Amino acid sequence: VTALLLSGFFRAVGMVIGYVRKPHLDVVGAVVLAGIVLGTVLGLISHNARLLLAEGSVPTAVFGVACLGSLWLGGRPLMFGLALEFTGPDTPKGREMTGLWQYDGFRRVFRTITLVWGFGFFLEAALRIVIIYNTSTGLALLSSKVTPFVWAGALSAWTVAYGARQRKKGERLAATGVAVPGISSPIAPQTAEATDRT
Repeated sequence: VTALLLSGFFRAVGMVIGYVRKPHLDVVGAVVLAGIVLGTVLGLISHNARLLLAEGSVPTAVFGVACLGSLWLGGRPLMFGLALEFTGPDTPKGREMTGLWQYDGFRRVFRTITLVWGFGFFLEAALRIVIIYNTSTGLALLSSKVTPFVWAGALSAWTVAYGARQRKKGERLAATGVAVPGISSPIAPQTAEATDRT
């Protein structure tokens, strides 16, 4: 428990230093930091290494809830907001993304991506809990460090493939002059290209 608490402590200190150097609210970082704090409190109270390891599932599950919640609220989905933040809302690409939001096909792509990532993160959190409580502490610790990268890599690969498929679909429709409600728009190729870039 002490070793796990120390590893979390150094991660938390690193995140705080990063925020002090560049005062900007990082939503993902804030969720991870909240998970570390929660895990630390649980570890100190329970002295249970497995419960402390389970804290890594908290930000994962919270992110899944945030993705699905953004869809339920009906506004811009979380993955669009993160992609826009990563691109830079004041950059030419960021302004292009903001302008493309008016098209139904563009909105549908990001809603689908957000839905998949939301359920994907829920599944990852559940998988990590199963591993933590059914294997040795050492193997559970290794899994908790590796699984997020594997899962994020798989979801990112799917997102890139999905974006490329939507771009090709938009290009085919634009070439034939066919406009399908909810799929294509007058700038369908640009829409898919912007999605692919993010």
